[in-house]
Amino acid sequence: MIEVLAAVAMVLGGFFVFVAALGAVRLPDVFMRMHAATKAGTLGAGLVLLAALLVFATTAVTTKTLLVFLFLLLTTPVAAHVLGRAAYYDGVTLWERTESDALKGKYDDSLVDASEDDEHTS
Repeated sequence: MIEVLAAVAMVLGGFFVFVAALGAVRLPDVFMRMHAATKAGTLGAGLVLLAALLVFATTAVTTKTLLVFLFLLLTTPVAAHVLGRAAYYDGVTLWERTESDALKGKYDDSLVDASEDDEHTS
């Protein structure tokens, strides 16, 4: 029974990792690509780790899989936020069908202007 649960978790994890990769390739702008990669990728990796935990069910494997999953949960959103903020500061254009820019006017314009000045001087 455990092997069946592990196989289901592995197949689902592989599916979500595939969806994350597909989203990273097919979505129209960097912000949507990043969203797909972080959300579906973390879920897929978590399910693969769950499958490893079910199959190998030892204390060492359980500890390692839980630590790796905790690391993913803590670092993936932070990395996505930093990358998205850097892309926004750098002036990456939003998809043309984006209806609103919720960050417009929220950041200091001098930071955005400084990045544009750096582009013109180099």
